[in-house]
Amino acid sequence: MDIVVGVSGGIAAYKSVQLVRLLVKAGHDVTVVPTEDALRFVGVPTWEAISRNPVTTSVHDDVARVRHVALGQGADLVVVAPATANTLARMSAGIADNLLGTTLLATTAPVLVAPAMHAEMWAHPATRANMRTLVERGVHVIGPDDGELAGGDSGPGRMSEPEAIAEAALRLLAPQDLAGLRVAVSAGGTREPIDPVRYLGNRSSGRQGAALAVEAAGRGADVDLVAANLAGDVLAAAAHPRIRIHRVGTAAELATAMKDAAAAADVVVMAAAVADYRPAQAAAHKLTKEDGILERIDLVENEDVLAALGASRREGAAPERQILVGFAAETSTDADARRERARRKRARKGADLLAVNLADADHGFEKPDNAVEIIGPDGEVVAAVSGSKRRIATALWDAVVALRP
Repeated sequence: MDIVVGVSGGIAAYKSVQLVRLLVKAGHDVTVVPTEDALRFVGVPTWEAISRNPVTTSVHDDVARVRHVALGQGADLVVVAPATANTLARMSAGIADNLLGTTLLATTAPVLVAPAMHAEMWAHPATRANMRTLVERGVHVIGPDDGELAGGDSGPGRMSEPEAIAEAALRLLAPQDLAGLRVAVSAGGTREPIDPVRYLGNRSSGRQGAALAVEAAGRGADVDLVAANLAGDVLAAAAHPRIRIHRVGTAAELATAMKDAAAAADVVVMAAAVADYRPAQAAAHKLTKEDGILERIDLVENEDVLAALGASRREGAAPERQILVGFAAETSTDADARRERARRKRARKGADLLAVNLADADHGFEKPDNAVEIIGPDGEVVAAVSGSKRRIATALWDAVVALRP
């Protein structure tokens, strides 16, 4: 989604660099609108590098696109952090003599402010009156916190931490349409040991499964994330109060964990890349060329976890009926062929939805982006989406919600 982050001229502006980073990392398109005073604390090159978008403070730039109102019109959310006493006063009075002011007046999106100022300024009757006015207009507020301030002072007025502001922002963006539901999601790639140092595996990073878990938690669900082998930064990105993480390694371990998690789940999503085969026997010691065994490895087939979940899932009338979602990675460049294979797989595995994702040089395994078509119960394509894996997650949960009454 499109997020505008307004930055006003306070020392806490340095913390907003991390805020922008978190929102970008969550898959959103972020445009930073600093005031002239804000640029005295953090410069344009930093904001552009972190947001990956151009930055200006002038209402006279990009006049042909009417940028001074287009930013507000196109925003899904506007966050002002830090929101100084001066900025809050200008917002309350509707003053729009800079780009941040015009953006705020032009937007109909939710607005979240993170106040930051000295304790005396926060307690002043004028600031309190301005805050009451903004809240009455529907502006959302986070903080300020009580703590150490600039100049060695201490008290209420410290801007909330970037992680807390990002969490509040993402809650405003996410509909709470999964509230009260329990969800089981698998992520990552399984590894089947050959010997203590080698394994059969795949290139899955786990990012798509983790994005699905985080999106579901943001929309109100309680999530069991069964995490196989993940890229180094994925587990930290999946940290959320409503996500319980269960670590596994092999296909057999993942199957057991998913069956346990699915027993109480309303929705089950199999996003993990599960090895189809495993060595018939894993050696207890490292195999060498001298052993001659590496020339041939006898394989046995692993259990089809998605099919097993489909066979054992809870049936009945909605909403009691459990919804099952599968993933299928395809490399064919023939879209019709991919869809037809996905239709057959969805029916064979007993899934309600099957997300067929293109695995090529730009999408899929070990890539930040994905390209997915979601096949519905009747074999139709209910959604086609490409972009960040968080964007894919949003589309998939929208498709799940559409199946529920």
